[in-house]
Amino acid sequence: MKIEKDTVVTLQYKVAEASGKLIEASKDPMVYLHGGYENTLPKIEAALDGQEAGFQVTLQLQPEDAFGQRDEALVRTIPKSEFPPGVKVGGQLEGRTDAGDPHVFHVMKIKGATVHLDGNHPLAGRELRFTLKVTGVRAASAEEIAHKHVHGEHGHHH
Repeated sequence: MKIEKDTVVTLQYKVAEASGKLIEASKDPMVYLHGGYENTLPKIEAALDGQEAGFQVTLQLQPEDAFGQRDEALVRTIPKSEFPPGVKVGGQLEGRTDAGDPHVFHVMKIKGATVHLDGNHPLAGRELRFTLKVTGVRAASAEEIAHKHVHGEHGHHH
């Protein structure tokens, strides 16, 4: 079966820096609903469109095609007194952007009475190399299409 809109694609993947230094390799397969549902990066969808199980590709993506450029407006410090108890370095905290929109911030460090937060994706601003191998393709169920994501093993569970 070919990868096209409303198919469920199963992938093994590796993400590396442009130099080839490995950042992450999938232990479990990644499974996503193909066809513009924003379940993976658009350049990855474009490269896989029309392919079948067994297809392999390596993509070198610029920051704007991966996780975006870093936005220093999303880096901030807050007083530790305003910080919820129990959240530690490496944790996440929901806050608001300067425009007032909800946004997830990563706790980078706690120094004295100050907490340092970063709302950028950890891989923002980096050129990345994605190595992908398609291990399965199937038709999506009507429910998966309606919900715009995969259900079941390695997918979304309600």
